[in-house]
Amino acid sequence: MGPLQQFRDLGRLFRPDTIAMIGGEPAAQAVRRSDRLGFEGEIWPVHPTRSSLEGREVFRSLDELPSVPDAAFVAVNRWATIEIVHRLAELGCGGAVLYASGFAEAGTEGGELQKHLLAGHDMPLLGPNCYGTINTVTGAALWPDVHGCRRVEQGPALISQSGNIALNLTMNRRGVRFSQVISLGNQASVTVEEALFYLAHRPEVTAVGLYLESISDPIGFGRAALAGHETETPMVVLKTGRTARAERITRSHTAALSTPAAAYNALFERYGIPQVDSLPEFLTTLGLLDTVGPLKGNRLVSLSCSGGEAALVADRAIHHPVIFEPFSADHAARVRACLSDLVTINNPLDYHTFIWGDVEALERCFTTVLSGPFDAALLVLDWPSSGNDDSRWWPTLIAFASAVSNTGTPGVIAAGLSENLPERIRRYATEPGLGVAYSIDEALAGLGAVSTIDRWPGDEAPTIHMSSVPLFSTASLSTLDEPNAKQMLSTVGIAVPEGVVVNPSDPTPVDDLTSKLAFPLVTKRIGPAHKSETGGVITGIGNQTELRAALGQLGETGGPILVEEQVAGGEAELLVSIRRERLGMMLTLGAGGRLVELLDDTQTVLLPATDPVLRRATERLRIGSRLPENTLEMLTDLTHRLTDLMNKHPELIELEINPLILTPDKAWAVDALATRDE
Repeated sequence: MGPLQQFRDLGRLFRPDTIAMIGGEPAAQAVRRSDRLGFEGEIWPVHPTRSSLEGREVFRSLDELPSVPDAAFVAVNRWATIEIVHRLAELGCGGAVLYASGFAEAGTEGGELQKHLLAGHDMPLLGPNCYGTINTVTGAALWPDVHGCRRVEQGPALISQSGNIALNLTMNRRGVRFSQVISLGNQASVTVEEALFYLAHRPEVTAVGLYLESISDPIGFGRAALAGHETETPMVVLKTGRTARAERITRSHTAALSTPAAAYNALFERYGIPQVDSLPEFLTTLGLLDTVGPLKGNRLVSLSCSGGEAALVADRAIHHPVIFEPFSADHAARVRACLSDLVTINNPLDYHTFIWGDVEALERCFTTVLSGPFDAALLVLDWPSSGNDDSRWWPTLIAFASAVSNTGTPGVIAAGLSENLPERIRRYATEPGLGVAYSIDEALAGLGAVSTIDRWPGDEAPTIHMSSVPLFSTASLSTLDEPNAKQMLSTVGIAVPEGVVVNPSDPTPVDDLTSKLAFPLVTKRIGPAHKSETGGVITGIGNQTELRAALGQLGETGGPILVEEQVAGGEAELLVSIRRERLGMMLTLGAGGRLVELLDDTQTVLLPATDPVLRRATERLRIGSRLPENTLEMLTDLTHRLTDLMNKHPELIELEINPLILTPDKAWAVDALATRDE
């Protein structure tokens, strides 16, 4: 589905009243799964030889069905699948789940079969090569295998590009009960973008978790994500392959620094969708969204009866987007009044065990702590193992729940070890609305994630990002040398030093050069992408004698030489690159100069980018605090000019400036590289 097409209505496929279950044992399993979930609609088994299934009449063909089904589960071989899909489309079926494999994932032949599968109709297809979908609100399970779903009235939904991961997640014992599970398979028809758009408009869906391997339609994904924000449906993503190396243009610094992860990070951040790194963090975040919901900010307070736990929280917090601000003097005094003078009031707080087991004292202390300017509170509480007396642990949990209720501050409990949080304690905690995490790291990751949802720089909701060109082949790429790249930059008003190209075989008299250029000068060998790393740059040339020597030194290797004025008064050196990625037009900012790859200090954003987005990107750089005050103004102007240049020249794939030297009044493109598609 292209970015300009409208998403289809998937309601009949994902919320059917009538289902045709077509095929052998996998279809029979789907019937049983629907029965066990209490599906109250009509199920019509279809098989050429069976006479009954789970107490139901079996129809010999689709033409014998009582009416057109809302959805179909098709579990036959790939050739029969094509025939059945076409007949379902002719009948007007609302959509089908295709269990068979052997399509595009199986090579050239399978790819051709997948084309035949889609030809001549627009019926929504889930798959092929997928488990299907489960709706736990209605009990409809177009699913051929075991699962751990139960009936719910509402809850988070799951979209997964891995069927087995989806199955495993339904088995979780963390209390995350999905309202809808969608396994996408090959995405021949229904894509992650279309499924997300559908779920964003379902009132029973409280959040959407996305387990992704790739995104085929980034513009469509942006539209679906914005729909989720409009309907207040929060999202979280676990993206795999974030460290895999995609095919890259290898001749620029940006190619070495801008990984696939950076592009996906920019996409998700633009649309306010937090990322997590593991399945436990994924489930924790969905659980928190279902209990405490998105947070207003990331200011946390931590409570534990041990200094060891408080120290662990403080140490692990640096790995997550959360902050533990110290108590104000007045607030600290009020907390100390609830405890002993022997207790040091810090955040994270070790409240000691002086009030352990005293529910009233604990509630008074916790309520006082939570009355501060915190967006959420974390209680670290490891429960005794089975067989031990846990009577003195209950007051702590009860008091924390009361303090959360008293103050309205969202509360989360976490254990230091996952096995120290029994399921019965989880059930008790979630009843009054507490969030639950099974480790300190999971708690911090989840709280950090839910604190970033719908939080954009400058509180400006994003617009759809700029689309990019189709995938290009590295075989068709060519590179513009520095003089030509700079000439192109100058056409849109980007400042470049005055320079002259000299051919060593026909040297221009030094007197002629110095009449056109002002010292100090720089000489550069034209050609290598990384000239300074190969001795191809000589700087600080202050007179004609030094210029003759520099030209002689570089001329020994042959090839043209660029002589240009050296920029003076530089206050900072940056790398700035604009590049067409598959996900969209990307801008990369970073520490520039010779050590750019060693420093590895870059930020990537999707274009167009607002001033607040660019400000956040520069502030995140490790060199950000040392940049001139007018950096943002100059970068904003430069970004507009680079974008204009890319729009004027669709053959351009990348423009890189390194370094961009910032002076008090101007940004100079001192070196440049352009890559284009022939």
